[in-house]
Parts: sequence; structure tokens; C-alpha cells
Amino acid sequence: MLKKILSFFIPVNVAKKHSDVSQQLEVTLNYGKLVLDSKNTNYSYGSLQRILRKGLHYIGYERIRGFKEVLVLGVAGGSVIKTLVDEIGYKGNITGVEIDAKVIEVANTYFGLNQIPNLNIVIEDAFEFVLKSQSKYDLIIIDIFKDTEMPAFLFEDFFIKHIKQMLNVNGFILFNTMTLTKQHFERNQAFKAHYDDSFSVRLYPKVEVHNELFTIKKLR
Repeated sequence: MLKKILSFFIPVNVAKKHSDVSQQLEVTLNYGKLVLDSKNTNYSYGSLQRILRKGLHYIGYERIRGFKEVLVLGVAGGSVIKTLVDEIGYKGNITGVEIDAKVIEVANTYFGLNQIPNLNIVIEDAFEFVLKSQSKYDLIIIDIFKDTEMPAFLFEDFFIKHIKQMLNVNGFILFNTMTLTKQHFERNQAFKAHYDDSFSVRLYPKVEVHNELFTIKKLR
């Protein structure tokens, strides 16, 4: 209880873990709530949860509750999954793909991710998973970072083509990007050109200052 009270004044460290993939992982009590951070940014349950919650709100909670299959590429501590289950009341299947087994271990221990009955976690590189997958989804959430860096493959035609094929008609992609430089903004503008008029693409700038969100609906 003392730590929880103290956390309203200063962040209180709960655990530090080393990961070969993410390097430094830190669980911190902040304003009475546990958050998961990497060295330079929030990984789950802080600003990241607020960002993705806004994206889900843009798509519509009622619509999401009607979906049957959701894919999350980049699970980290699982805050977007908790939003889906606890806040939206989503009852369909969730597949979470995460390359870092250590971060899933942290998510299970400190955030109870393994207690979600409709969640299946796959420890695999997202690129490899997408390349091999034959499954279809109603919602694909892409939230892949290594600290503040985003892998280049997320913006390349080969990966985007496979993501399009995995999405059901009337389904949505929610793509979280970080925009710290002029090049990042230009990269995001170029990304939009990968989608023709069979998709509806919306860009939401300056979400929590340094993030831009894409919502992409497959029309046909």
C-alpha cells in the first residue's frame, strides 16, 4: 500500500528484466497502476494503452464486439488486449503474435495476460507469421516497436500485401506509428499510397504527441 501511495508522487520500480530482443524491460508503479516500459518509451499500460484505446474508439466499440477474429501483431505487456476484453467486452478469438518470449513472461506475471481465456499467444516474428498465415481476421492491430524504432518491413509492399489478404471485407487494420523526425512523417505519407480505393484509409496525427494512428477499412 505504501508503494502505491508513493507512486502518485514518483514512479516506483517493481521489477527490471533483461531481454535479448527488447534489451531493458521495466515494470513500474505509476499513479497507482503498473506500467511496462522499455529504455526510452512506454510499452504497455501507459500512454501506449491510451493511444490504442483511441484507435479502437475510432473504429467503434459496438462494431468491434461483433468481430469474430482479432490479430494483434506486437503484444508486449498486452494492454490493447486488456482494453479489448475488459473495457470493450470482446468475446471473440484473439491471436497475439510477439517475438519476445521474455516480455510475455513479464505480461503473464505482472499483468495476468495468461488468464484471458479467448487469447492465444504465438511466440514468433510478426513478418514470418504473416508470411505463412492462411487465416482471415476482422481486426488486425499492428503495434511493433523495438524501443522507439519501427522495423522497416512494416512499410514495405510485400508485408502490406499479405496483411491486405488476411483482412476480411469490412474488417479494419489499426496501425500505430511513432513520428519523431521529418523522415517518419514522409514515411507515413508514402505508406498511404499502398492502398487503392478498395480501402478507406484515415490518418489521425499527433496522438499523445509523437504517434500517428492509421485506421484502414477493407471495402471490397
